[in-house]
Amino acid sequence: MRRLLRAGLGFLAATQTVVGVWALFLPARFFALEVVGMGMAYNEHLMRDYGAMTLASAVVLGAATIHMGQWMTRTAFVMYLAWAVPHFLVHLTMLDHLAPSTATLLMVALGLAIALPAGLLVLTEREPRTFDDSRTGSGTDR
Repeated sequence: MRRLLRAGLGFLAATQTVVGVWALFLPARFFALEVVGMGMAYNEHLMRDYGAMTLASAVVLGAATIHMGQWMTRTAFVMYLAWAVPHFLVHLTMLDHLAPSTATLLMVALGLAIALPAGLLVLTEREPRTFDDSRTGSGTDR
């Protein structure tokens, strides 16, 4: 179970890192994606802010991947879901500019971005109070 939780956290951290670096350092290229720009005016400041905030979420997810404390792991999943659910809902209301196949693919991807951390969050309930890796210290949940 711990391996699955660690793999999920690591995947989310890696994904957030890639997206964050892309939006922060190549904001115009990130915005040029049809599912990002959505026909709106480009705003470099907002794109770079989005990239920086996405990298901040990667830090939380990465820390949870390494530490694996129950509190930290749950916090990381809830933090990610606090972004992923509204993100899904926003895109759900703005699909008219996309081809049906692109809109379907986008909503499936965004739905999976909710299902993965939500499913893993449920799995944390089945774990003992502490599931720290023995390499990280005393095994207490801080």
